[in-house]
Parts: sequence; C-alpha cells; structure tokens
Amino acid sequence: MSQPPVSGHGPGAQPGRGSRPPGGGSGGRRGRDPRLADFAEGGAGDTCPPGPELAVETARLSGPDWRCDGATDDELIGLLGRWAATESWSAAGKLGVIREILRRHAVRIPGTLTPDGLPEVRDDEVEHEVAAALGVSPQAAGKLVMLAWTLEARLPGIGAKLADGTISYTKARVIFDELIVLDDEHAALAEALILDELAGKTPGQIQKLAADAVVTVDPEGARKRREHAEREDARVRFWRENTGASALAAYGLPTDGALAANANINARAGQYKKAKVSPGARMDQLRVLAFLDILNGISAVDRIARAQAEATDAQHETTAGGGTAPDTGGEPDDGGPDGDGGRGGPGGAGGSGPGSGPYSGGSAAPSLPANANLTFPLATLLGLAERRGEGYGLGPLDPALVRDLAATAARSPHSKWCVTITDANGFAVGHGCARPARRKGGKSPPAGSRDGPWAFTSSDDPGPPGGYGTWTLTLPGGHEFTVKLGPVPLTECDHRHESHAYQPSDTLRHLVEIRDGQCTFPTCSRHAGACDFEHALPYDKGGRTCACNAGMRSRSCHKVKQSKGWSVTQPLPGWHVWTTPSGRTYTQGPAKYPA
Repeated sequence: MSQPPVSGHGPGAQPGRGSRPPGGGSGGRRGRDPRLADFAEGGAGDTCPPGPELAVETARLSGPDWRCDGATDDELIGLLGRWAATESWSAAGKLGVIREILRRHAVRIPGTLTPDGLPEVRDDEVEHEVAAALGVSPQAAGKLVMLAWTLEARLPGIGAKLADGTISYTKARVIFDELIVLDDEHAALAEALILDELAGKTPGQIQKLAADAVVTVDPEGARKRREHAEREDARVRFWRENTGASALAAYGLPTDGALAANANINARAGQYKKAKVSPGARMDQLRVLAFLDILNGISAVDRIARAQAEATDAQHETTAGGGTAPDTGGEPDDGGPDGDGGRGGPGGAGGSGPGSGPYSGGSAAPSLPANANLTFPLATLLGLAERRGEGYGLGPLDPALVRDLAATAARSPHSKWCVTITDANGFAVGHGCARPARRKGGKSPPAGSRDGPWAFTSSDDPGPPGGYGTWTLTLPGGHEFTVKLGPVPLTECDHRHESHAYQPSDTLRHLVEIRDGQCTFPTCSRHAGACDFEHALPYDKGGRTCACNAGMRSRSCHKVKQSKGWSVTQPLPGWHVWTTPSGRTYTQGPAKYPA
C-alpha cells in the first residue's frame, strides 16, 4: 500500500465537509493537520487498503488521546472506518502467524499437506501453545487454529476479505461457523455465492447469506446434517449469566418437538397470566416460570393453587394489620413476580434462588442435592460475614444466594458435604469430608431432631498429628456430621498419603482435586473432578504418586504434556510450571476459594 498523500486538493480536501468546521470544537487545540482531508468521503485515506502505513497514519492523526484534533465529522467517520479496517488486517496477521506455527509443527507425510505446506490434521500441541500465549482456553485456541487453517486452505476469498478490511474478524467467524459443515467442493461454491455480497452487511445479515448458501449448494447434505445433529449433537447446557442469574438451553432439538415444546410453554404461561399467578409479571417472566415448572414436574394446578393460597394469606395479613392495602394496579410490593412482599426464604428479605422467588417453600419447591461442586463459605452460613460463594459452571454466588442454595441442599438427604480450610490467599490448606455423626448405640440423630441455624463446633478429639482436629457440622434440619480436618499439601508435603503404586488412593486424589480445583494447564478450566490424576515426573522414571508430584490434567492437556518438548515441574506441591516446545514457561497456582 502506498502512504496516503499529503494533499490540500481533490475530493478529500473540501474544508467545508462535515457539520463541524476544521479546527472547531475540541479540534482547535493543536491546529489542523492537512492530511485529515484525505479521510473525508472518497479521499485517498478513506479508500486505501489497510496495512502498516495506514496504521501509522491513523494513529498519528487520531493523536495520543484519540481526540482527532481539527477533524470534521466526515473525517472522523473516515478515521473510524480505517481503524476498523486496520483491526481486520491485524486479525488476519494474527491468523497468518498461527498458520506458520502449524507449518513448522507439521509432520511431513506425503498427502497430508496442502500445496502451501499446511497440515491436513490439526495438532493438539499447537492448540495448547496458542492457548498459553494468548491466554485463552485450549478449546477456544482450537477454534482459532481451525479458522486460521480454513481461511487459507478452504476459504481463501473470505481470508482476503478479512485482510483487506471488507469484513471484520467477527463476520469471518460467522461465515466459518456456517460453512464448516460443507466439504471442500461445496465450501468453494458457497464462498463464491456470497463473496461479493459481504461489504456493509451486519453479522446477522452475513449469517443469513451463508446459511442460505449452504442449503443452496448442498440441499441433501443439509438434511443429513440436520438429522445427524438431532441424533449426535443434542445437548442441554447450563451456565451462569453475568447478572448472577442462571441460564438453561437445549441444542440439537428436532424441529417439530421444539415447536411443540415452545407452544406448551406459551400455553402454560397463558394459564398463569389468566389465573394471576404473578400479578404484574411480564409474559417473558411467566414463560420462564412455566418452563421450569414443566421441567421440575410442577403442575399448573399446584402452581395456581399455591399462588391463590399466598394471595389469601397476604390479604389476611393486611386485614389483621388494621388497614387496607393501597391499589397498586396489580403490581407486587417489592416481592418480585410471585408477590411474596419481599419475605424471601432462608436467605432473608431480598433473597434469590431456590430459597425465594417462585420456588420459596411449599409443595412447589424442588429438591437440590449439593453434588454440583458448590462452595458455601461457613462464615456466610453462620452469619459472621457476607462472603461470596461459587459454583462450578455458575461462577460467583452472592451471599443471599449462598444461604438459599445451602438451605435447599440441606433439605436433601443426597447432598454430600466437605469442609475446606483456606489461608489468607484463598488457597486450600486443610480439608475434611463430612460423615454422618454417630452417637452412643451407633445411631445418628434423626433428621429434624434439632431446629436451629448452621453450626460448626469443635469436639474433644484432636485428630491425627499435623491436622486441624475433629469438628461437628450441624445443618439447619438437625443432621449432624463429623469432619476430621487434615492438611492439604500446598507449599510442603509430608507424603502422608503417598501411594507406592501408579494409581493414587481415593484420599490422595480427592485432596489434589481440592487443591488444584481444575486442570493445571494455565488456560484450561475443566473441573478437577473430570480430569486425570497425572504425575509431573513420570512414575516409570521414578516420580512419586504423591501430592508433591501430581496435578489434575484434562485428558487433552495430559496427552499434550506427554508430547515431545513439553514438560511440567512442581517447585512447590501446589504450583505447576509448564514448559512448551518453544521454550516459554507458564505457571499455574492452586485454586483460590472465597476467602
């Protein structure tokens, strides 16, 4: 690309273009640079392809504070467009470097390389190298590597449109996601159909273009892929939204079944609206309530009966108070859609989650065994602090939600409980699994025999040397558990749980899971319970089956660690240092719990 010329003439140099005169407003501080005129509509800077010279020029004219001194509004829009084009060019450069990494890691087997040297088979080692360098998960790195490969090997036209700034990285990903299902021949046909239609389109418009092209070039394949997805890709996903609320979604559904399910949800929500289950609630809120009720086996009759009983109770309370409630037009009084008036559940007023809202007690309350790796700070449950909790797949839990979830879990006989002691940094230093308490005669106290708050009390048993003693955990319903707290090998290890065999004992594995929390590859977030117990120094080379020489690794990261050029060391039991084939090192510390 040639550098945008310095010019005071031509279409791009009309000083009157834009609603703000040159040097006006915030642009009069340093004076007007004449090169700004090239970024007016149709000017040399406004139309030139992205590259290093354009990047330098837009940065210089935008200024160190990006105030674009002296620019007219028209020129500002020109600079905005060229920054966007430069961003696309930069993304193309990043993908180009990834392709070169792929080439250098390629196994030189005839028939497995493209004419330009790209390997036909994706390399897990490259994914992990890219993941560590960019601070993304191996799964995200895998998609990035596949995109880099595809935009040269299968969709070079789309790759060129990214490099010249016609489309953004996001739009390139949209096309990639839609066309990935096609074979090479059909992908080329689909690319040709949409290539000249991309300029100025939104990601949504481009997605529709690409989806239309897929069905157009391969209608029979579209049918087969849909049927295959319904058989093989069907799944339900649960996750935490950034508001702290949760989301539940199903994928790969048969279209007829999904349409029927949606109709049933709408019909149930209509029943709730007609019966005034939640006065003032929006239909979206009623659809959510209907969706959860259907999944949890709560009938419309039970839900409506409960709402009517609560309305009667509320009216009785108002009458007993010696007055009448003001007419609010059917809106709840701060109690949310179910009109609880802010009473909430065990978490107190304003509580959320299973202990309040639509599921706060009564026959319509679901049971929740706490086997989903939920962390509840004891200080929060005991009323000593307002510390957050956390849940795998949920992220942070606000204190009110901690109390509500814990109370719901305490009601289930299937919940399993452990106690973890943390240091000031949130690292696990002690741990014990709760076992049903035994009284004289060998029987545990019956459920409901004690009505009171959470309690965690010390017993007279000091426990084994080096531990934290024996304690009693008491749930609100009266269940009592004995917890023997022992140390978690974090900065030193006394090898008390070492196994002399290759496989660890259940206790050793559990303690390493608690300490590590998740896979010890720095950017992998797979939960420790779903990972392999893996030796840093291999067992067959003298490595100990002990917490000081072990960490949790996902199966994919485990395989990569065993590949040529990769290694893991543990300078301290809870710290894992990965060295990649490029010689770079990345350190992963122990899990940090709410502290």
